[in-house]
Amino acid sequence: MEKLNYAVLKETGYKGYILEKAPEKVMQFGEGNFLRAFVDYWFDLANEKADWNGKCVLVQPIGGGLAKMINEQEGLYTLHLRGSQNGEKIDDARVISSVSRCLNPYEKEDYEKMMEVAESDDLEIIVSNTTEAGIVYDPACQETDCPPSSFPAKLTQVLLRRYRAGKPGIIMLACELIDNNGKELLKCVNQYIDQWGLEEGFKKYVNEDCTFCGSLVDRIVPGRIRDPKEVAALEEFHGYADPLLDVGEVFGLWVIEGDESLNDVLPFAKAGLKERVFVTPDMSPYKKRKVRILNGAHTGFVLGAYLSGENIVRDCMHDETIKGFMNKMLYDEVIPTLPLDKDDLLAFASAVQDRFNNPFVDHELMSISLNSTSKWKARNMPSFLEYIELKGELPICLTTSLAAYIAFYSNDIQELTDKGLVCKRPAGNEYVVSDDRWALEFYYEHRADSAEDLVHAVLTNEKMWGQDLSAIAGLEAKVVEILKKIRTEGAKAAYAACLA
Repeated sequence: MEKLNYAVLKETGYKGYILEKAPEKVMQFGEGNFLRAFVDYWFDLANEKADWNGKCVLVQPIGGGLAKMINEQEGLYTLHLRGSQNGEKIDDARVISSVSRCLNPYEKEDYEKMMEVAESDDLEIIVSNTTEAGIVYDPACQETDCPPSSFPAKLTQVLLRRYRAGKPGIIMLACELIDNNGKELLKCVNQYIDQWGLEEGFKKYVNEDCTFCGSLVDRIVPGRIRDPKEVAALEEFHGYADPLLDVGEVFGLWVIEGDESLNDVLPFAKAGLKERVFVTPDMSPYKKRKVRILNGAHTGFVLGAYLSGENIVRDCMHDETIKGFMNKMLYDEVIPTLPLDKDDLLAFASAVQDRFNNPFVDHELMSISLNSTSKWKARNMPSFLEYIELKGELPICLTTSLAAYIAFYSNDIQELTDKGLVCKRPAGNEYVVSDDRWALEFYYEHRADSAEDLVHAVLTNEKMWGQDLSAIAGLEAKVVEILKKIRTEGAKAAYAACLA
């Protein structure tokens, strides 16, 4: 079967939206599954719904990548958005035509093409998602490198070429999953400007004419389909082969931090996407919403659910006790502490249940359990402490979640190995707890403790929590009570007690 390109697509009689020719308005560092299922999807919708008439030219951030495959398909690929929405199973397919081509700057010819795009009158926006390790200052990178290894150094070269060509500043949208991603990227660029001894006019151009925006991205992207039978069935259905076929969940949210005047350049508001892609002067409340509700829900229920015999998130959403525990935690204890519109928070929490119930994604509880000590501190403890301050009492679900965390890390400890802390589930099978070594060593050292001694040691461990949690009135006794219940009756019985 022939691979997807414009001619092959026309032969299939495809009826969806397609834009074959348009100016390259976006330079995108990163060509992987996430950006193609997220950023390029939003720009594709902008072309369809707002007549934005723009294309994204992709740049491989590292030597090995997808440039050859993308160019063979003329930038086209199929995106399946799959999931559950209002309890209904959804599988929407769309051919994305917002990508023009992909450049590999590690090849001399493509490096020069990247610089030609930098000098273009059409270029308005640069987007990046080069992984959490991508925004880093490496002093080994030099102005004369073609290209330098680090992304911020490449970006500095691109902006320098644009400045010297006399072109206007650009909007920079950083999508890496680090705090203050836009500010951190700008900081790195300024370090290269200083290191390379570049002119003051360029520094002024970068810091005043260009706009570096932080952003929060939220979409689960499983990526490629690995089942050969499903791939073959989709090829038969679509009428073409597509090795670049991408899969993401239905839910998607892109919060861009900046002045609302950015909407004059960014096409998303004009495309009617303001509920899903929008500009705000301060994205911290939205980050807090995601961390406390989405991530906090995961960390809040999965450890006890695993001890109860569950293995994947979706199955937990079909257990009325576990789902009820999660919902009570979110609606009664987390949402009241958050500084956003109540209806907005309720809608986000409702979407979380649909996302966890995604029939296409087998999200393993053990993968979520990684580093749960720091996760509980970052995702759950703020809601826990703020609830106590707000209500003057312990939040029963979050307190139970803390007890379940302790139970998960201490259940019938077998040994401490290089891979982690080996424990046993109530059903008898072993599991390996993965966390910082000091945390694993702590639990191993306390493996013979009574429930009272273990809880006291955990709550007073300021390295874990940044404070002595035993100082909270009634907490230590309550956690001991719940831990004993988990050990004697099971975690699900402890969850059920929260719903009584």
